[in-house]
Amino acid sequence: MDGHTAQARSTLLVTGCAVVGLVMSLVALSVLGAAGNGQSDDAAPTGFVGGTLSAGHVPSEYVSWIEKAARTCPEVSAPLIAAQMEQESGWKPDAVSPVGAQGLSQFMPGTWATWGVDAAGKDGSPQPDGKADPFTPGDAIMTQARYDCWLVGKVGKTKAGDPTRLMLAAYNAGPGAVEQYGGVPPYPETQTYVATITQAMAKYTGGEPADEGEGAGGGGGGGFGERVVEAAKKWLGTPYSWGGGGPEGPGRGFAQGANTVGFDCSSLVQYAVYHASGGRSILPRVSQRQVTVGRGVSRDDLRTGDVIGFNLNGSFDHIGIYIGGGQFIHAPKTGDVVKISNLDEPYYASKAQKMRRFG
Repeated sequence: MDGHTAQARSTLLVTGCAVVGLVMSLVALSVLGAAGNGQSDDAAPTGFVGGTLSAGHVPSEYVSWIEKAARTCPEVSAPLIAAQMEQESGWKPDAVSPVGAQGLSQFMPGTWATWGVDAAGKDGSPQPDGKADPFTPGDAIMTQARYDCWLVGKVGKTKAGDPTRLMLAAYNAGPGAVEQYGGVPPYPETQTYVATITQAMAKYTGGEPADEGEGAGGGGGGGFGERVVEAAKKWLGTPYSWGGGGPEGPGRGFAQGANTVGFDCSSLVQYAVYHASGGRSILPRVSQRQVTVGRGVSRDDLRTGDVIGFNLNGSFDHIGIYIGGGQFIHAPKTGDVVKISNLDEPYYASKAQKMRRFG
């Protein structure tokens, strides 16, 4: 969590509108969350928060503690606690990270000294034993919920981003980083942490996460492709922001996007597919990965809501959403805005393209 992961910060290298440096953080992952400080009326769905625990995926000795911890505050559910614990320690109560984070919930000693809860006995009994111990599962689980609830109150309304994702980012990188960036900070480790946990929550509520790149339905009326286009069109005229945006909506970028709140090409696609799927599909953050998931389709078979990757500079470093009639919506480049362009424009028609379908 915040004490140890804050030490791991990767250099972010950017080409075109794709955050290339983040690709290396996607080993064995099909999703990567993005920094965002969305608009209040288009915040990410808050369905992450609710739900009852699917006990079959949780070690039996922890079920009652997780269900008890989930009553600490409305914003922190049992599936959230379970998914977070899986990511933190892999359910190992004696886990110690290379930098000293301890127990099921991986608290650093300094943070534990402030937040540690004496909730259980070392032997697992539900009676406090007079010592808050990060290696005692009941203590660790109750402390995690207590700290999560505090973080929701501190950063959960930052720029109207989704409170679950913001809380997780603060748990991993510290609340100061979330406040500094007005959303999930652009640290590959933190973005991966947030995306992994939110995706895993489906497992702990009894469902399975959507297949990589596949939509899962939900998110309003109409077909999936129409919902993708509808979600993207809400942001016509929004500034291009290098490295900005994500599932919550427009976000502050970095490098040349540091002073701009908006989308880059891949975050616009990520946002649209996420909302069209009712919050169940989070595409990879970068266009080079987005063109490898979903299902490939031909140019002649393009349908509304399919995405189109363009090889502009030696890789598929640009991407947009087909809206029909030979047109696509995209966030083109620094200084431009989200807009609609024609596939037959010579610049785009001359580039290699990949078409993918989700949902």
